[in-house]
Amino acid sequence: MAAFLYRLGRVAFRWRWFVTLLWVAVLTAVGFAAAKAPAAPDDGFSMPGIESQKAFDLLEQRFPGSTADAAVARIVFVAPTGEKITAADNRVVIKKTVTEAADGSQVAAAVNPFQAKAVSKDASTAYATVTFKAKADDLTDAAKNHLQHAIDQARDAGLTVEVGGNALATQPAAGGPAEVIGIAIAAVVLLITFGSLAAAGLPLLTAILGVGISMAAILALGSAFGLSETTGTLATMLGLACGIDYALFVVSRYREERAKGHAPREAAGLAAGTAGSAVVFAGLTVVIALAGLSVVGIPMLTKMGLAAAGAVVIAVLISLTLVPAILGFWPNAALSRSARKRGTIQPADAHNGGSRWARIVVRHPLPVLLLGVVGLGAIATPVMDLQLGMPGDEAKPTSTTERRAYDALADGFGPGFNGPLTIVVDARAAEHPKTAVSTIAKKIAATDGVVSVSPARFNPDGDTAVFTAIPTTSPTDEKTKTLVHTIRDNRPAIESRAGASFEVTGTTALNIDVAQKVQDALIPYLAVVVGLAVVLLLLVFRSLLVPLKAALGFLLSVLAALGSVIAVFQQGHGADLLGVEQTGPIMSLMPIFLVGIVFGLAMDYEVFLVSRMREAYVHGDRPAQAIVTGFRYSARVVVAAALIMMAVFSGFVGAQESMIKMIGFGLAIAVLFDAFIVRMAIVPAILALLGDKAWYLPRWLDRLLPNVDVEGDALSRRDSTNPASAPGDTADREVARV
Repeated sequence: MAAFLYRLGRVAFRWRWFVTLLWVAVLTAVGFAAAKAPAAPDDGFSMPGIESQKAFDLLEQRFPGSTADAAVARIVFVAPTGEKITAADNRVVIKKTVTEAADGSQVAAAVNPFQAKAVSKDASTAYATVTFKAKADDLTDAAKNHLQHAIDQARDAGLTVEVGGNALATQPAAGGPAEVIGIAIAAVVLLITFGSLAAAGLPLLTAILGVGISMAAILALGSAFGLSETTGTLATMLGLACGIDYALFVVSRYREERAKGHAPREAAGLAAGTAGSAVVFAGLTVVIALAGLSVVGIPMLTKMGLAAAGAVVIAVLISLTLVPAILGFWPNAALSRSARKRGTIQPADAHNGGSRWARIVVRHPLPVLLLGVVGLGAIATPVMDLQLGMPGDEAKPTSTTERRAYDALADGFGPGFNGPLTIVVDARAAEHPKTAVSTIAKKIAATDGVVSVSPARFNPDGDTAVFTAIPTTSPTDEKTKTLVHTIRDNRPAIESRAGASFEVTGTTALNIDVAQKVQDALIPYLAVVVGLAVVLLLLVFRSLLVPLKAALGFLLSVLAALGSVIAVFQQGHGADLLGVEQTGPIMSLMPIFLVGIVFGLAMDYEVFLVSRMREAYVHGDRPAQAIVTGFRYSARVVVAAALIMMAVFSGFVGAQESMIKMIGFGLAIAVLFDAFIVRMAIVPAILALLGDKAWYLPRWLDRLLPNVDVEGDALSRRDSTNPASAPGDTADREVARV
């Protein structure tokens, strides 16, 4: 591996024009293909294998022309203080608003609240439901503006009018200024780390190029594989973060080899052979984690994982080829300004901050280990109270009309009104379908926790009906979850008596089913990802204990990160500091996202840091000294990489949407725990305690495993006594003098 990548780095350095133009050609080609490709079809959010999805599919099949996920707007009218919504003047305003809304080009129906009895008992609140013929993403601006105009007229008449549903809801944006801020902070960190604008700009340039190629490829292949810009969100985030990190490690190793006296081309080859080997295996661990998302069984999540894995592969290829090629254009520009002024390059200081910290840990490994493990364990304790769900309008800021509509409906009709359960009855086998549906409705209405049920609506064939059941508790309340399970547990007896079958669905039931499916998939996903990564790290480090230590350290950091998310977003500790206005259950996909993304990044730090220790150990250092040597060369770069990751993720904490805040905070705090506590403290402490045993591998297993030579032992054996005069580097000697 090291010898191959060494040759690749030298070839890329020598044929820099060809390599650079090749990548530019790739970007141009995929960009052209993306511009000409048709728009990807909207497959929506599907969840095969759960009851809610089966019910949605049945609705679309039995109610032709209707769309189970069609856009809906719920217009909530609240009377002025001291007035009734049923007053004559208010009735006229509401009737006019509903009539105008019904005239919209894409509107299927608009129901007057007085005809539908959608008025609260105290007559302070009423709501009108506007159903569209298309999905929310397919609504035209004209249709939205028409509805908004009708609402504005009602407000002008003196009523308080808010709008729930998804028709006019603003979609959460995760990009824009957050990404710009993250890139700006990354640039500052790189500049401080390298002391050179060119060295700082190179990782940014190559990472942005890689993200551009990845996103263009996703759009170009969108129609064929059902990919979209949403699918590429994760690819953009990880492509940018990993692209910067991988180029950062290669450039850092190039500077280190130049400090040892190697000529530029030779230094580029050695950087690709050593740091590049670590990049390859770090990238593979990320790809394993992302591709493993397919285990969960959610098509959208599978597509996001595979698209992001592709972006990481591109980042690896660019760091191994384009980075050495660009170094070939300006071989001295990547060096620090002081090195260029002095005319000589100083090797890494044997007493820099990284080596000093490592010596402290090596002298006191047990206290450092205990402090780190106990501290992260304490932070992880809220995981025991984890509640999964999908935050809805109740989690949005009070500045949004969706949140105000949610609160108004809860005040007027009760907390359960915002989370109705949809009951789909299949009465095709019943002798008297209407009687069967009536029997099921009565049984469900008599269930504890149900306030009321709506009249049933039949399809044209009269063999399928749908009605809603209103719970007494809010959609995210644990009692609502219990109610759904109770109705389903009582189903065999109810179906036997009615002679028809039914399914429970709706947004509330769907969220409950999704949370359960994700929770059930979490352990298998962890087993697959961690198991494959342990095997991969076994090849890299040729040790039994180092891969196990890496996996256990990751589990500790991800549990601590999840505990922090629960403490803030579910339990409310420090929520005000992050601008979280409403606490509630943790987003269902959050644990999966956290495990997948953080595992990949954690293994990055593990490979880059420990591979330098392994390299020093293989080349003759004692175990304790190998730890210090690894930290001397890698600690500063790993810290810079972690700070860049935290900067990118922290930018999303400032978003308005609670869900975006949660993702940004969770990923940023996970990187903090894993990079600075696990990798920089717990890992060296364990290695110091184990000594030579840390690198033990049974002889029979050593013979079976292929030698991938990540530490570049083959390169050390072939290295000449005068590193600056390696074969083929004659033309570089003058440049090497800076």
